[in-house]
Amino acid sequence: MPCTAKRLLIGSTEPYSGKSAAVLGIGLQLQAMGLDIAFGKPLGNALNGAIQDPDLEFIVDTLQLPQGRYYPPTVSLSEAAVEKSLAIQSGAEPSLQPFLENRGEALLLLEGPGNLTEGTLLNLSLANMAVAIDASVILVTRYDSILLVDRLLAAKAQLGSHLLGVIINDVPDAAMTIASEVAQPFLESQGIPVLAMFPRSPIMRSITVGEIVARLHADVLCCPDRMELMVETLTIGAMNVNSALRYFRKGINMAVVTGGDRTDIQFAALETSTQCLVLTGQIPPRYRHPRAGDRSGSADFSRRLRYPLYR
Repeated sequence: MPCTAKRLLIGSTEPYSGKSAAVLGIGLQLQAMGLDIAFGKPLGNALNGAIQDPDLEFIVDTLQLPQGRYYPPTVSLSEAAVEKSLAIQSGAEPSLQPFLENRGEALLLLEGPGNLTEGTLLNLSLANMAVAIDASVILVTRYDSILLVDRLLAAKAQLGSHLLGVIINDVPDAAMTIASEVAQPFLESQGIPVLAMFPRSPIMRSITVGEIVARLHADVLCCPDRMELMVETLTIGAMNVNSALRYFRKGINMAVVTGGDRTDIQFAALETSTQCLVLTGQIPPRYRHPRAGDRSGSADFSRRLRYPLYR
């Protein structure tokens, strides 16, 4: 039987399975039920020397947790941490003691490593954590084929009675029948409860135009009121205009990246399902007016656009 600890650890079999989304969904549902929860992540993933993990900040803000309900990472899985661990060679490991404490919350919701082996060097793999802090585990996996059964059996062998169940995410419509009628009954016969299966959704893979602007530190040249448009695909416009039209017509809700001087590509993109243009080269857009000759500058061009324009 699964353990009944007041700590719930959300792990995944591979990166980008939807683990953080599962943490948010479970956290919000528990809060809606009136449960006092806390959140933490023993093994952080701060990148490029950053002190904070932006994903953790997002989860804490979304769940509106006070400082006393957040348990920060004891260590980040970075090159510096790995080098230090290899240099010491003494078996010294980060302490999980803070996650055994209780600050009054009814449940401590924890986000685990990106896969089943990450953090092994620091003795912070998913299985190590589950045993050390006596946590129940919900495992998130992305559906790629029926072979997911194999890796979930391997996960069950590692996690044992700590495995509370699995969430199968991103199931294509064509695979939903075999997933629900073949994979799920088999897994449950092996003592692996399938808690949920989520169909593939383009929206879940999308980002807003505003997020693109923020990531690129881009200048907004047009339509700043449309930052909430959702972008599903990123397309490069570097071909001739006839090829571009055929290419663009295959895409849905695109962000098209092209040069600021490629007005032909820009207009071709706007005839298709394009949510925004990303113009490179710091070149102001130019176009030829059919009667008035050349006009240049982003202001004239922007009046012709229906969607945001960036550079």
